[in-house]
Amino acid sequence: MAETRTPYRPDVAVPPGETLLETLVALGMTQADLARRIERPLKTINEIVQGKASITPDTAVQLERALGVPAAFWNNLEKNYQEGKARLRAKSQAEMQVREVARLPYGDMAKRGWVPRERRPVARVEHALGFFGVSSLAVVPVIEGAAFRKQHRKPADPWALAAWLRRGEIEARDRAAAGYSQGAIREQLPSLRSLTLEPPGVWSRRLVERCAEAGVVVVFVPHLPHTYVHGATRWLGGSRPVIQMSIRGRYEDIFWFSFFHELGHILLHGKRETFLDGEGTKRTAKESEADAFAAGTLVPEPEYASWATRERFAEAAVREFARRIDTAPGIVVGRLQHDGRIPRSHLNGLRRRLTWRRESA
Repeated sequence: MAETRTPYRPDVAVPPGETLLETLVALGMTQADLARRIERPLKTINEIVQGKASITPDTAVQLERALGVPAAFWNNLEKNYQEGKARLRAKSQAEMQVREVARLPYGDMAKRGWVPRERRPVARVEHALGFFGVSSLAVVPVIEGAAFRKQHRKPADPWALAAWLRRGEIEARDRAAAGYSQGAIREQLPSLRSLTLEPPGVWSRRLVERCAEAGVVVVFVPHLPHTYVHGATRWLGGSRPVIQMSIRGRYEDIFWFSFFHELGHILLHGKRETFLDGEGTKRTAKESEADAFAAGTLVPEPEYASWATRERFAEAAVREFARRIDTAPGIVVGRLQHDGRIPRSHLNGLRRRLTWRRESA
């Protein structure tokens, strides 16, 4: 088993002035002697010895000539000293952010491999700062620039939601995709709908590939507790649309409706807008537009309007209609249930359940 080594980082920062003083003593030289040799005020030499003044590159060269110790040695001492002070300041700041890191679902993030497993609060702070790419955890709950669809009845935990969104951003960064083309993604709509007929292990890969061809990045990120989120839409860098999906709803009709809802935001709405859909949030016109886009794309309205006038919806009839519009029967069932045309308990055998598999991401 390979041994894992961590770099040694002392809890003190040693100023290079201490080494300078030891060198002067070893050479039998006083601070005043050094000051005369390099034509610097005695006060400056004394401040370097006490760690109050830095050794500049020019001073390092002068010390090399006066003491015979290479300038690189003095420059490295100064660099290590400044870095040590910075790390101590960062550690002190991390200790003050223990309260914030306790609000994160750190354990759940670690189970998913997003951050290292860690019990020590200060170490958790350090890992969380690296995960979010921030200097302070105070900015973590800021989720501007994301349009996400979640349940109405439960308010999301902003810390958990921020972690879920950040993970999607990290995964989206390195995904290859063509330049975004609205025309190209619209041309893909029929083929994207036909993917609903495929097994999940097949359509998940093809969905990512086909969207990438049109410049839309799709990532799958398992939801965290208390996020209540199905999907999110963002524009990274102002020109790279990203759809981030979970499978929290478990049923295929919920997933696909959420996906096309997010795609609707990309096609219909601005790049800088934020759409919140949760408990206490007023339903906006743009959310309704995204809903209508999703519903109409999955189950085309003209065909549905004429077919759904019947009084009874047998399984065979649902399957035949789904085949005719090139979509999964379970999606038709979800639409019928949503519209109140059949009870929520009716025809659920046609709705396929989804399970999370890492390879599908």
